[in-house]
Amino acid sequence: MSEALWVTQEAYDRLKEELEHRSTTLRQEITRKIDNARQEGDLKENGGYHAARDEQSMNETRINQLTNILRDAVVGESPADDGIVEAGMVVTADIMGRVSKFLLGSRLAGSNDDLEVYSLDAPIGQALNGHKVGDTVSYFAPTGKEIKVKILEATPYKG
Repeated sequence: MSEALWVTQEAYDRLKEELEHRSTTLRQEITRKIDNARQEGDLKENGGYHAARDEQSMNETRINQLTNILRDAVVGESPADDGIVEAGMVVTADIMGRVSKFLLGSRLAGSNDDLEVYSLDAPIGQALNGHKVGDTVSYFAPTGKEIKVKILEATPYKG
C-alpha cells in the first residue's frame, strides 16, 4: 500500500507531461538507437547497443516511477502559510537543543533540495501535526526516550 503524495496541480501536470514524453517520443528514439546498433553486428562488443539498452532501462524505470507517483498523487493547493504544522510544511524546530529543518509529509522524487522528510505517521510527525509556531511538543522515540520539540518556523514547501 502506497502513501498518498500531495502535489500541486502544476507539479502534477509537469509529471504527466514527462510521463507522456518518456512513454512515446523518448521510448521510440531509444528503440531506434537499439535497432541501429544491432545492425552494426556483434552485440557483445557493441558499446552503442549496450549504452542504448542502459538508456532504455533507465527510461522504463522512470516511467514506472512516474506512473506510481501520479497514481498515488493527491492534487491540491499548498498548505496555508499560517504557521500551523501540517503535511507540505517545511518545519524548523529545536529538537533537544539542536535546530533542524525538515519537510513534513512527502516530496516528489527528483526534488533537488537536501531536506530530510518525516512522514505524518512518524512519531515526530504525529507530535507536530496541527501545532503552531512557538508550541513545544514531545514524543517518544522507539527507545522509549521522551524527545521535546519546539516549533520555530513552519512554511509551505515550495519544491
